[in-house]
Amino acid sequence: MKIGLVCYSGGHLYQLHILEEFWGKHDRFWVTFKKADALSLLKNERTYWAYHPATRNILNLVRNSFLAWKILRRERPDVIVSTGAAVAVPFFYLAKLFRIKTVFIEVYDRIDRPTLTGRLVYPVADAFVTQWPEQKKAFPRGIHIGQIL
Repeated sequence: MKIGLVCYSGGHLYQLHILEEFWGKHDRFWVTFKKADALSLLKNERTYWAYHPATRNILNLVRNSFLAWKILRRERPDVIVSTGAAVAVPFFYLAKLFRIKTVFIEVYDRIDRPTLTGRLVYPVADAFVTQWPEQKKAFPRGIHIGQIL
């Protein structure tokens, strides 16, 4: 199986990186921002650098959409997994065109209200994972797994 791991740097990257037991045994690539934490954590990983800032930035949404198109055509993953944030949106929507499965993990630190990215990808996500029972109010078809941190 080939996995595309798409996320912001910082906490989003950390939450996805600690799932190495899951993704570590598969062919994979990462899409994130070229920041110090990503350079350190992903130094031996196949990584594509997305454009940032991506949240509420229309120009970078367009740029990241073209990037997603190129990466998905080149890599042809079986699944895209993301903890957010906005950089995941074009990957999830374009994944539908390529018939690629998608899994979104709502972040650990947002309990009382849903993230914008969660709300945007929820309609197209093949699996939507919640870490808190309260998150199921906003995402009723979410799969509650508990905290991954």
